[in-house]
Parts: sequence; C-alpha cells; structure tokens
Amino acid sequence: MNTDAISPLRQRMIEDMNARKLCAGTLKGHIRSCRRFAAFLRRSPDTATAEDIRLFQLHLAETGLSICNRNRIMTGLRFLFRVTLRRLDLAAAIYHIREPQKIPLVMSPDETRRLLAVATSLKARVLLSLSYGCGLRGGEVIRLKVKHIDPAQKIIRIEQSKGRKDRNVMLSAQTLDLLRQWWKVRRGFDATTPLQERWLFPGRKPGTPMTPRQLRRLFHEAANEAGIKKSVTLHALRHSFATHLLERGTDIRIIQALLGHDKLDTTARYTRVATGMIAGIESPLDLLSQPRKRPRKNSKDQPSA
Repeated sequence: MNTDAISPLRQRMIEDMNARKLCAGTLKGHIRSCRRFAAFLRRSPDTATAEDIRLFQLHLAETGLSICNRNRIMTGLRFLFRVTLRRLDLAAAIYHIREPQKIPLVMSPDETRRLLAVATSLKARVLLSLSYGCGLRGGEVIRLKVKHIDPAQKIIRIEQSKGRKDRNVMLSAQTLDLLRQWWKVRRGFDATTPLQERWLFPGRKPGTPMTPRQLRRLFHEAANEAGIKKSVTLHALRHSFATHLLERGTDIRIIQALLGHDKLDTTARYTRVATGMIAGIESPLDLLSQPRKRPRKNSKDQPSA
C-alpha cells in the first residue's frame, strides 16, 4: 500500500471519527478495514469506483471470511465513503449480509460452580466471580476502580461501558468479601494515585489496568482445569448470569437493566437457552397419552325436578 498517498486521507478519516466520539476500538477497526481495501486496490481508496467495491466484496467472499468480519470491514468502508469522502454513490454500493441468529453458549450452574472452585489464584477467583456474579463484560471487569464499589448501597457502578452508558449492578455479600480479601494482597505501582482512582486489577505498566488477554487466559486455564468440554469463552459467564437468573424467575426487564441492553429483544434471546425453563414445559406428545378430561356440566343445564 502507498503510505504517502493514504496518509492525508487517513488523517482526515481519524479526525472525522474523533469528531463523532467513536471509541478507540471502532477507530482502529475502521482504519484496518480501509488499509485492507487499499491493499486490494494497490492505490488510494479515494480513487475507487463502484466496480472496485463490487470486486472487493467478491474477494472477501472468496477468502472465506465470516459474515460478521465481512460486515465489519464494509462498515469501515461505508464510513470512509459516506462521511470522509462524501461519496454517497459509492457508499450505496456497499451491502451487508444478514448474520445467522445463533443462541448464546452457556454453562450449567454445576459447570460454573466447578470453574470458580478450581480458579488457580485469589485474583482469578475474584475476576471470574465478578464476570459471572454481576454479568460483566471482560472489559468492564478489568476497568473497575475503587470508586466504583459502593458497599453501603450494595452496588457496583459501571461507567461508560458499551455504547457510552452507565449502569449499576448488584454487589453481593460474597463478592464484597472476595474483593476485600483481594485488596489486602493486591500490589500495584500506584502509591501516588488517589485511593478512589486506583484500579482494582492493575496491570504491569504503572497507571494501566490488566489486559483483556490476561483475563481470557485465566478463564481458559480455569475452564480446562474444571473439565468443561464446551467451546466456551469468557463472555459465556455473562450469558450464564442472564440465563440462570431467568431460570430462577427474575423479571426479564430487571435482567435487561443489569446487562445494560437498550432493547428487550436482545435480552429475550436468553429465553431460547434457558434449559431449565424449556425442560419444564410439558410436550403435547405426552398429553396425548393422558385421558381426556370431560367438560363439567353446568348446574343450570341440569333438568329441573
């Protein structure tokens, strides 16, 4: 790719994304998508035509990329053409593919209990307990600070998470006890940082939290040690949190608030994996073998004496 040719365009695109307050992950993803398109073209994207976009989308299909990744790449290109280049004609040539609707992979309560029991260290046990016990995303767990823990109200405050939204989640007595145990042995290079601003799980570099990669590694180590054969990821703990609450009869709108979902439909997908609820439904096949109940006659229908 011609770096000299793309640099001014990239800078302008970065400015457009910063002006719209896009998060760092989205910014990097959009830039990566445009670099891939430029490498395919072997010239600057601002010289692209509708035919170039069509050929690029065919190229992505032939490489075997997942639908999710293909859509993500084209979203970055759409921003480039629609916002930065103001080429609405080229933006209209971009299409997205409907992604398959898959149900979340969850762990049973017994599997979750085993995973937490075999956590190799207190740090791992606290991290995984927060992920499951509060339904937190991995990034939310590692970005927790002292000021986010409110023992008086028994809540944990999640600030500016996905979609730049705040929310509160429950702080159970067991979780609070684990956090207090962890704080006694925690080590960090933040002695000069005000107490309320200190990370609960500091990273190796001063002033930074631990990385998502470290948290994922601790999860997979615990999952292997617990003998869990499912292809679960760290996010399965959040899925399991929602599913287990639903199976215990928690109102779905409360679960929606705890997870931070905008739409109830997003939370409602857990009804498809709540195996306890599904298994408790009586099949109409079983009803066929039961004697049919005869309707009771109303006393008004009885002949008078």
